Parts: sequence; C-alpha cells; structure tokens
Amino acid sequence: MRTDRSRVMAYRIAAHELHRADVPPSRLRVLDLGVQDAAGSARLALAARTTAPLDDDELVLVWATRGAPHLLRRADVPALAAALWPVSDADATARIATNAIKEGARLGLAAFTAAAQAMRDVVTGPVPRGEVSTAVTARIPDSLSHDCVPCGARHVSGALFQQVGIFAGVSVEPRRTGAVLAPLPDRPPVPAAAHGTAGLIRSYLELHGPASPADAAAFLGSTRTALKDVWPDGLAEVDVDGRRGFLPEDALAALRDAPEPDMVRLLPPMDPLLQGRDRDVLVPVREHQKALWRIIANPGAVLVGADIAGTWRARLTGRRLAVTVTPFARPAKSLTAAVEREAGVLAAARGAADVTVTVED
Repeated sequence: MRTDRSRVMAYRIAAHELHRADVPPSRLRVLDLGVQDAAGSARLALAARTTAPLDDDELVLVWATRGAPHLLRRADVPALAAALWPVSDADATARIATNAIKEGARLGLAAFTAAAQAMRDVVTGPVPRGEVSTAVTARIPDSLSHDCVPCGARHVSGALFQQVGIFAGVSVEPRRTGAVLAPLPDRPPVPAAAHGTAGLIRSYLELHGPASPADAAAFLGSTRTALKDVWPDGLAEVDVDGRRGFLPEDALAALRDAPEPDMVRLLPPMDPLLQGRDRDVLVPVREHQKALWRIIANPGAVLVGADIAGTWRARLTGRRLAVTVTPFARPAKSLTAAVEREAGVLAAARGAADVTVTVED
C-alpha cells in the first residue's frame, strides 16, 4: 500500500481518539501503551481525549517504558511488565548501556533481575525514592552503581533504577518533597522471562504506524537487532512518501478511511501522539521539531487538523491559568477562539478557576 503523511496523521489522530468521546479514561486506547507523565501532563493528555471525569481508580502511575512514569491500567501492569522485560542479554544491555555503568550493563538480564528483586524487597510500604535508591544500591552488584558527583554519594544507575519499577511491582506517587514508592496490591513476582513483547510492538504499530522496526525499538529503549526475533506477524508493508513502515493488516482499512481531522487540541508535553519516533512524519520542518522536542522543558503542541501548527506553554498563578501559544506560521483568525475553548479544558483539568490566552503573532 502507498500513502502519504496527511493520511497517516489522519489515521493516528483517529487511533488516538482525539475526537474526544465520553468514555472513562481507563477505556482509552492510548492506555494500551500507557500515558507518559511529566508534572501532571498525563491528566492533560486524557482531557484531550475524553469528556468524562478524569479521576479513574482503575489507573495507577508506574515507572514503565524506558523507565519513564506512565499512567497505566492497574489490571494491565502484570502483562505489561512481562512484555517489557528484556528478551535477551543483548536487549537488556542495550536498554541500560551508559558510561556510568558500562561494565554493569554487560550483565544483561542479571542486572534487571538483581535491581528488580532488590527494589521489591525494599518497597514493602510507602518509602521515599531516595531511601529506596540507597537500599537498592546496597543490595546490587557494585558495577551497577556509580559515584555521583552532584550527590556526593554512590548510587544505582538512574536508568536501571527506574526501568525496574514495573518489574518490582511498585507505584509512584509524586509529592513536592520527592516521589514516594509503594507496593502495588497483589504484585506478581519479578519476571523470569519476557512474554507478550510482540503484542506490545503490535500495539505500538496500531497507534503510531505505519512505523519501522527501528521506530518500535526506539520507543522501547532498545535496538532493532535486539528485538528482531519478537517482531509480530500479520503486518502489512506501507510506503509513506517513500519511507517504508508496517501496520497490522487489519488496520489497513482504518488507514484508508480515516476521516480528515477537523479539530484544535492543546496536547501536553509527552502526549501519546508525540511519542512516535518518526518525527519527520509528525512535524516535517526541522526547525519546528527543535522548538517542540527540546533537551529539557518541552512545550505542549498545538494540533490543528492533521498538523502540529505550533507550541504552547502555561503558567498557573493561584487559580489563574495563563496560556501562551506560539504558532509556526501566521495563524488564522479562527484559531484564537478554538484555542480559547481548549484552554478552558486545560484549566478545568488543572483546577484553575480562570484562564487567559495569548496567541503570539
């Protein structure tokens, strides 16, 4: 099948349910992979997709894919942990290889097992993150920790520490004084082997396809080579403006028939739609990519129809939210009214009583 970027964006926007329906957050398709959170951004991502109340007891915050905090369905945590478990020593090493623990990363699966079991043993009740880190460091091989100059102490590699959160069955509760970790009810044991990884990759392709094996591997924090043996079956090859990608065969009709998007959404930093690794498809202009994906403190994205048309930032002072939009091109006059409506959604999600909007020229 041959298609173009605009058709792919229409498909993804529909797959991500950005038409905004009245469904409980836990029923949204993006929860199949989890919704990454950064200072409350997951809540805003849900608000972009549903008109239902955002508080949902079926959801829990867990360090999951790539060690990032993700909002997940509680019921999905055991299966997702098994699917995220590295499929081989090479895969495990690829996920944690840093200069800080170059030798320790070569332990591969043994590194994940040691750190996950240590965290599970330590977190038997609510424990501040710093205390967990200290206790885990004392229980793992020395090659998995390093001397941290800013901290003036030796501690477990941050990449490994957060990646094993889901394997240890630990939830994360952000607080002003730092995160607190707690055991999940009825948490399963640390995985002994990966199970369901192909299904997880398939879920990525359903939401972010057509995509390449390298895209899917990057999303999981691994490499194409390490994951080649768990590449799912039942996929169709799709040419997107000369770029090869893959999509589940049963999603081809949805790709062909996806309606042209007619909406404005203020997507938060780390929104699921922005998690696709083919950024040239999401935002074709490199300068616009640099404005959206920064080293630190990413802005939100302004979705207009099938295009990311600008960035936005917000400042909450008391109960007043001030939203500033920076379009990539001269905005249409109708954009301001649409942005003001969406800013009202942001304000409600953040508990603000009032909101002001500035659209920069």
